Amino acid sequence: MELLSNLALGFATALTIKNLIYCFAGVLIGTLIGVLPGLGPVATLAMLLPFTYALEPTSALIMLAGIYYGAQYGGSTTSILVNLPGESSSVVTCLDGYQMARRGRAGAALGIAAIGSFIAGSFATLLIAAFALPLVQLAFKFGPAEYFSLMVLGLIGAVVLASGSLIKAIAMIILGLLLGLVGTDVNSGVARFTFDIPELSDGIGFVAVAMGVFAFAEIVANVEKHEKREVFTSSVKNLWPSGKDLKDSAGAIGRGTLLGSVLGVLPGGGALLASFASYTLEKKLAGAKADPPFGQGNIRGVAGPESANNAGAQTSFVPMLTLGIPPNAVMALMIGAMTIHNIQPGPQVMSSNPALFWGLIASMWIGNLMLVILNLPLIGIWVQLLKVPYKWLYPAILTFCCIGVYSINNNAFDVYVTAVFGLLGYVFYKLRCEPAPLILGFILGPMMEENLRRAMLLSRGDPTVFFTRPLSLALLLAAVALVVIVTLPAIKSKREQAFKEAD
Repeated sequence: MELLSNLALGFATALTIKNLIYCFAGVLIGTLIGVLPGLGPVATLAMLLPFTYALEPTSALIMLAGIYYGAQYGGSTTSILVNLPGESSSVVTCLDGYQMARRGRAGAALGIAAIGSFIAGSFATLLIAAFALPLVQLAFKFGPAEYFSLMVLGLIGAVVLASGSLIKAIAMIILGLLLGLVGTDVNSGVARFTFDIPELSDGIGFVAVAMGVFAFAEIVANVEKHEKREVFTSSVKNLWPSGKDLKDSAGAIGRGTLLGSVLGVLPGGGALLASFASYTLEKKLAGAKADPPFGQGNIRGVAGPESANNAGAQTSFVPMLTLGIPPNAVMALMIGAMTIHNIQPGPQVMSSNPALFWGLIASMWIGNLMLVILNLPLIGIWVQLLKVPYKWLYPAILTFCCIGVYSINNNAFDVYVTAVFGLLGYVFYKLRCEPAPLILGFILGPMMEENLRRAMLLSRGDPTVFFTRPLSLALLLAAVALVVIVTLPAIKSKREQAFKEAD
């Protein structure tokens, strides 16, 4: 009964005219960003953070959440029509979706992607609602030692699931942690690493870092690409899949939904991992009898991964909403948005601001429904957008970014900082260093330091407090187990093979 009353509060909040408008705006922008290859949800959220300052916290988070899961939907459009993933978790959809388009079945591929995404998103939202209360009650049992251990597990998970070299991922995490130390120490009041620059006394701006390493770097990196795109416009018809397509895809959608719901909670890149796992599972289940073979236009190769990445995108909200711990870069940006609006992320959000907590959850179901209504009729418009040259799009986006950064404090220094991090982000891109671990380290660094100090104060300087408390010990052991597992030769080779395919 309590769950029903909480959901009633959530829908009452989400169904207000204002929040419906912001939810619609979020999923529309998210779909647009997913359609345009090269601009992912992380870069978009980083760009739009400054413009959410004037909004109420609930409206701002509803819109930002809509952008995230909207991008998962939109990413399938370019994967199927252009063979370019609009979002990283849509990489696998290219394998069979594009081949279906070449066979004149683009409509069926787009239709099943939208249906699978809606089912997966709706199921994952129900899971969030069902498990939110028990997880929040568990979170209240966490002390400083448990939170510190949980953050250690989160950072190790981010390293393990980061694409590319583990050494580079560790380096990015450490750099993020160090950047988080810049500013005034809250305990002693001493300025750290500010180099007598007054603007750094409150630390490096989160928006400047996020927008620089993601948005600016993505724009510069994409400008230098000269990719010829073959868009299958003539074959986009019969968007509703046939009865046989629905029958063939039903099992894949169900399995993808369950896989994504579980793996989305993992730190680092749950949605990406879920889409790869779903594709691998469907391919193995079909075996040699697959008709057509996987990689040559099998509809299960679209239905499974699309369901998995959307379910994973939704359930990644679970640790962010209940524990205040971001499992990926997008959730780190969401925590940044909450902090900007003076909301302390964590389990207390449910009790201190229940309308925001349950309103955000209810808006996810509404947003998923909007996406189905939006995506299928607007395919023609998205196709036309794919023909717009990037050399026209990117200067406008860059200007938009600079205005947004400047508007935060009306200070040109923030724009300079963003430009510096944009240059760094481009260097990271060239060195094949993924910036997501840096953002996670930057967000979690100050939180880790605070909980470490608090745990040591409460234990009178005894470091064994992290090992004598059962929950803290279990989390640290899980972190160690994760490191051991990823160093096993079989797991290591499969990990490298998976991310090589993603590239």
